Amino acid sequence: MKTFLQSFLGSLLAVVLALAGFFAFFMILVASMGPKPPVVPSKAVLILNLNRDLLDGNSEDDPAVAIQKAIGGDLSQDTPLPMLIQALDKASDDPKISGLFITGNLRGGGAAALLELRQALLRFEKKKSVISYNQTWGRGELYLCSGLGKIIVNSFGAIDITAPSANLMFFSKAFDKYGIQVQVTKVGKYKSAVEPFIQDQMSAENREQVRAYLEEIWNGMVSEIANGRKLEPEYIQRLANTKGLMSAIEAKDTNIVDQLAYYDEVLDELKKLAGKDATSKDFPQISIETYAKIPTAPIKSRNRIAVVVAEGTIVDGEGGSGEIGGDSLARELRALRTNSNVKAVVLRVNSPGGSAMASDVILREVIALKKEKPLVVSMGNLAASGGYWISTYADYIFAEPGTLTGSIGVFGMFPNAKKLANNHGITFDSVQLTKIGNPSLFRPMNSEEQQRAQALVDYVYSQFLEKVSDGRKINNVNAVHEIAQGRVWTGRRAVDLKLVDELGGLDVAIAHAAKLAKIEDDYRVDKPKAPQSPMERFMKAFGGSEKRKLAKIGTFDATKNELMDVAQQLRSLNDPNGIYALAPIGISIK
Repeated sequence: MKTFLQSFLGSLLAVVLALAGFFAFFMILVASMGPKPPVVPSKAVLILNLNRDLLDGNSEDDPAVAIQKAIGGDLSQDTPLPMLIQALDKASDDPKISGLFITGNLRGGGAAALLELRQALLRFEKKKSVISYNQTWGRGELYLCSGLGKIIVNSFGAIDITAPSANLMFFSKAFDKYGIQVQVTKVGKYKSAVEPFIQDQMSAENREQVRAYLEEIWNGMVSEIANGRKLEPEYIQRLANTKGLMSAIEAKDTNIVDQLAYYDEVLDELKKLAGKDATSKDFPQISIETYAKIPTAPIKSRNRIAVVVAEGTIVDGEGGSGEIGGDSLARELRALRTNSNVKAVVLRVNSPGGSAMASDVILREVIALKKEKPLVVSMGNLAASGGYWISTYADYIFAEPGTLTGSIGVFGMFPNAKKLANNHGITFDSVQLTKIGNPSLFRPMNSEEQQRAQALVDYVYSQFLEKVSDGRKINNVNAVHEIAQGRVWTGRRAVDLKLVDELGGLDVAIAHAAKLAKIEDDYRVDKPKAPQSPMERFMKAFGGSEKRKLAKIGTFDATKNELMDVAQQLRSLNDPNGIYALAPIGISIK
């Protein structure tokens, strides 16, 4: 037996060593095939595929998830919006770029992100030709491309010019069915983030605020589309009311698009733009993802303006993909505060908020940083509730007209799954020495505990009001309460209410930070870097490369992603005290 074990272990060791040797050889072989730096061909057409989400920063997966995605063929990793804008501005002055081709349908992008990208596209169009083509055009793509060169639709295609609508998923009846109870404490009649868990439809107050911000966003889009197509806004509104989804021919007849064509005909136009004739098999081109990775000549300055992206739900701790960790963001701000080369910080906030405790951990570092150097907030699509909490003490706050902000309110949510457990034969018993005990998933709160929970929520709300009053220099706390109560405002209305200082995007915020730091003529900016796809990060260990493929998203995938987003939002509810400064979640704007 001993001889057998020795023989078996020896054979096993030999196999392991052989596999290790093969793996090392594979690494060396692939490393020798390392990626080549991108090169821009002469007279290249820059390709902007809109099959993407317009995010402010990189949403990096941990290595295990990255490997799973790479093996599964999911190579999607969207270039951050600031990098797209920077690439467009750079390409507009690049003699090797002959023009821009826009195609594809957006997966997601709020009003603020769309406006910033549109402004960059308009700057590009002043210098070079733009051709846009789609088989079907959505409202968002039409908004982006109106007034940019030539808009082409497939001869058998369609144009969706319907107004945006908001759809909210409710779970209360499902919870009742399966024996889950959710006990809620909240402040603010507009604080609607808890509604999906305790109601089966929107409250009148929530419907009021949702309608108000949808109307403002839609009116802005109508104005831009009309201006770009040299039409009257009333005409666009009439088309939306009477037609909605238009055939390609209707879109051409109503002057919404310039031309009907099939893809091969569009290719001929792109060849001509690149200096090729119709008989050429291809034309020089480069994707905006690749172009964004080409390094620019560094600005030689010791003065830095750091752009910090706070994107996602605010959670207690370090946070993960799509989340803002209270501890991790606070640590990043603390490092910038002590870096003498960083003369100012721009905090780009794109968040519905989340954990009240984590929000205050971040705010503490915001206040400390502001004492040392200028801090400017640039609000993206959504900077509400906890997202506003971490912004309120900035030296200056910029937002876009369609930014959703405010939502100054607080709620506590305490789920109880006792009935669910009982239904499956599981029972509970306990010994409690005081009337008020620790919250439990398997027992409802008693009346004393509910009163105490409401008192804590009221206290956090009062703190929120005082912070806004102090940070925004609104002397009357009651005046803050009047515009708070959990209500979401657009950026344009927030300026009127003194919650925001001025309308403008990220670049305007950076310029203002330089002005506050008195370094307008001598500084460089640290912006988000272009991301690596899961395959790139997986292959980076071996020195390899990957080819990016963008796929359109289908109806079933969209539904799956919507449910996964809700699950992610539920997972993010990790405040140790169960108290949240969180804007309405789960609202899908279509």
